[in-house]
Amino acid sequence: MIGLNAEVLNRRQLVRAAIASSIGTTIEWYDTVLYALVVGLYLGRLFFPSRDPFVSGLEGFGSLFVSFLSRPVGSIIFGHFGDRVGRKATLIATLLLAGICSFLVGLLPTYAQIGIWAPVFLVVLRALLGIALGGEWGGSVLLALEWGNRARRGFWSSWPQIGLPAAFVLGFAALRISALIVGPQSYWAWRLPFLFGIVLILVGLYVRLGVLETPTFAQLLERRRIERRPVLSVLRRNWGEVLQTCFAQSSWFVPNVISATFLLTYTTQFLHIPAATVGVFELIGGLVGVVANPVFGFFSDVVGRKLAYMLGIAAMFVYSVPFWLMLNTRNLVLVLVAIVLLQAVVGMMTGPLAAFTAEAFTGRLRYSGASLGASLAAITAGGPAPTIALSLLHAYHSVLPIGLYMMLACVVGFIAAALLRERSKQDLAVEYDEAPAQAGSVASPARA
Repeated sequence: MIGLNAEVLNRRQLVRAAIASSIGTTIEWYDTVLYALVVGLYLGRLFFPSRDPFVSGLEGFGSLFVSFLSRPVGSIIFGHFGDRVGRKATLIATLLLAGICSFLVGLLPTYAQIGIWAPVFLVVLRALLGIALGGEWGGSVLLALEWGNRARRGFWSSWPQIGLPAAFVLGFAALRISALIVGPQSYWAWRLPFLFGIVLILVGLYVRLGVLETPTFAQLLERRRIERRPVLSVLRRNWGEVLQTCFAQSSWFVPNVISATFLLTYTTQFLHIPAATVGVFELIGGLVGVVANPVFGFFSDVVGRKLAYMLGIAAMFVYSVPFWLMLNTRNLVLVLVAIVLLQAVVGMMTGPLAAFTAEAFTGRLRYSGASLGASLAAITAGGPAPTIALSLLHAYHSVLPIGLYMMLACVVGFIAAALLRERSKQDLAVEYDEAPAQAGSVASPARA
C-alpha cells in the first residue's frame, strides 16, 4: 500500500511538473510572440518614430533582440541558484520577474508622450525580461525531465516545448480579441494583451507552488553533492557541451523566430494578405505544433534523441526554400499549408530538443549548462533572425536569401548535434563523472 501511494504521488507530481513547465514556457514565448506581432503594427511607429517605416521596423526588432541578448545574464544568475537552491524556488522567481516586466510593457507611455524616455524604458524592460527568461527555459525543462522516468523522459520533457506554438495561439487570439473589443486603432489595442499576461502568471504561480522539488536535486542535497560555483564549473568542465547545445539549437531557433516575428510583417505588408487571415493560419499552425512536440518527444524515446533531432533538422533543411515559395503564391490554401507544415517540422526538432540538451549535463550542473546553451543560442541564432530576415528582404527584394539563411542554420545545427553524446538511456540519478561502482548503488529518480 505504501509503494502504491508513493507511485500515485510520483505520478501526480510528474503531471503537475509537466503542466507547470508548459505554462512557464508558454508565458515566456507569449510575451516574445506578442511583442514581435505588435512591433510591425504598433510599437515601431509609437516608440521608434521615423519617416522611413523600414527604419522603425528595424529599430523595433532591435529592441526585441535586447531580450535575447540579456538571456545569458539570466542563465548565469538563475542557473547558479537553480543548481544550488533548487529548481522549484528558482522557477518561481523567474516567473514573477518575467510576468511583472511583461505587464509593465502594457502600461508604458509612448514616444509622443514622454519622448526619448519611452524607448529607453521599453529597452530596459526587455532586458529585464530577457534576464528572467534566461533562467526559465532550462528550469522548466528540468522540472519535467527530472520528475519523468527513464523510458519516457523525451515525452515528458517535450511538454515545456509546447510553449512556443501555444504562445502563437494565445498571442494571435489575444491581439485579435483586443482589436475586436476596442478597435485596432485604439490606445488599448496592443496594451490589453500584455496586461492579460498577469492572468497567465497567477495560474502559473499557483501550479508551480504545488510542485515538489525534483528527485534528482533532492538526492544531490541528501548526498551533499551541491556544486559551490556551478556556472564556473560547467564552463570549465563542459564548455564543449555548452557550445554544442548552443549551435545545435540554430536549426530550430532561426526558422521559429522568423515565423513568430517576421512572418506577419511579410505576409501583410508585402504579400497584402489580410492580417486576420494570417492570424487564423498561425492559430491553426500553433495547434499543430502543440500536438507535434509530445509526438516527436515520444519518438525520441524510441529511436534516441540524436537521431530524432537530426531527422528534424534534415526536414527543415529541405523545407526552408519551398516554405517561402508556397507563401509567394498568395494562394490562401498553399499559405495555410506552408505555415502548418513549418510548425510540424519545427516540432520534429523541438520535441526531442529539451531532453537532448538537458541530458548533456550531469545533475549538479544541469540547470546552469542547459540554460547557458539555450541562452547563447538566443544570441547567435534567435535574436538576430528577424533583423537579418528584414535586412535580406530589403537588400535583395526577395525571400529566397532568407530561405538560404535558414538552410545555413540547419547545417550549423546538424554538425553540432552530431557532436553531442546520446544519453537518452542515462540514469539521471548518477553523476556522469562518478565511478561505475558508485553509480550502481544509487537509485534512479523514477524509483526515488
